[in-house]
Amino acid sequence: MSDTTDTSRLDWSKGEGLLPAIVQHWLSGEVLMLGYMNADALAETQRSGHVTFYSRSKQRLWTKGEVSGHVLDLKSIRIDCDADTLLIQADPHGPTCHEGTSSCFGTGDDVRPPLGFLAELDALVAQRHADRPEGSYTTKLFDGGIRRIAQKVGEEGVETALAAVAQGDEELLGEAADLVFHLTVALRARGLSLADVAKVLVARHRKP
Repeated sequence: MSDTTDTSRLDWSKGEGLLPAIVQHWLSGEVLMLGYMNADALAETQRSGHVTFYSRSKQRLWTKGEVSGHVLDLKSIRIDCDADTLLIQADPHGPTCHEGTSSCFGTGDDVRPPLGFLAELDALVAQRHADRPEGSYTTKLFDGGIRRIAQKVGEEGVETALAAVAQGDEELLGEAADLVFHLTVALRARGLSLADVAKVLVARHRKP
């Protein structure tokens, strides 16, 4: 968890002691929900690591998932430029909305940023690596070992390159999708992730 909140900057007066708190998926960027925090809710969130709000209807602190178990694990807290709104990045355990969707603003495909599915894919491959469900193609890849996975990455890389030269856009996109999937599996087999690749790209981008 990375907490960058300087609480002394917060302006609690505008909302009569309450600040809007936007909750965002820490990997995909998907906006999950909007709640309100008072100073006690913020302190409890920082203390427990589970996102906690002040419920205006119940007139008490309310930890998301306290009944359903679908808690939001705190990853980071940001303050906006006017110091009167919070951006909470969190790792959701299950659907955020009481209607069973990942976001209170609709289904994932409706509100998730276009590249956000890569984070979902990364998480799914990690789950497959941990659980090894029977009959899963991903399980079969992991069970085959890193050499077999690397071979598949090489095959998909060649097929993607050939599609780029000699086939149409649909074929290229299909082969590229296969390549990204198998690369994600290879990274996970080595204990790495697409997020780690993104960090390398960011570091390269920021070099003078």
